[in-house]
Amino acid sequence: MSDDPAIATVLMDMDGVLVRGTQLVPGADAFIERLRAAGKRFQVLTNNSMYTPRDLQARLQRIGLPVQTEELFTSGLATAQFLHQQQPNGTAYVIGESGLTTAMHDVGYVLTDTHPDYVVLGETITYSFQRLTQAIRLIMGGARFIATNPDVIGPTETGLIPATGAVAALIAEATGVKPYYVGKPNPLMMRAALRRLGGHSESSVMIGDRMDTDVVAGTEAGMRTILVLSGVTSREQVERFPYRPTHIRDSVAAIDPATLFA
Repeated sequence: MSDDPAIATVLMDMDGVLVRGTQLVPGADAFIERLRAAGKRFQVLTNNSMYTPRDLQARLQRIGLPVQTEELFTSGLATAQFLHQQQPNGTAYVIGESGLTTAMHDVGYVLTDTHPDYVVLGETITYSFQRLTQAIRLIMGGARFIATNPDVIGPTETGLIPATGAVAALIAEATGVKPYYVGKPNPLMMRAALRRLGGHSESSVMIGDRMDTDVVAGTEAGMRTILVLSGVTSREQVERFPYRPTHIRDSVAAIDPATLFA
């Protein structure tokens, strides 16, 4: 018998855990229903800042995943909340899509290219050389540099594309200023998601498909972790890391909240 408290709240990654590209991971929809039946509160996390929770909810609904808007938490939301805590009602020059700009507006930030407090870099499929140049000049002029996540490659329906981390590296090389990354593996995003649920790390679990983001972030946030093998990390690769997940499962289809989280 474990002395750990029962699991009350669940955080889980989206890509590789519930979906792969535009396809549902087999059994993911039934897993969500089992969570609800067991009374477990949960948040679905994604490092992708392009979409608003409403956009994501509609996309997931179309492929058969019954997730509500308030159950989705993006790196764009986490970034906006972090900046609101650091400097309420500040200003920012933002490179990103509606998922990030809407979140920034919602916390009272003014988006401007005139002496902003921050340059905020997020995911977009239309990185403009002109806007990147402007970001470099603003950072060199004193604006603080924030990026939503460190992922260097992102999946799209047409293949992989450079993601936030790769573009952030370009800006960092040009300015000599490294960004502060808010999204995974920063445990800040885990703690922000737990606050939304009113949860505590001791009674929470993080489910993910990546050892280098999901599992390490959950571990550093003090949560138990479950690695699912439906995404990036294989069982053989686990031994290469100095930390281990609490459990390993083939996919969320093999997770029963009534037994594992008892």
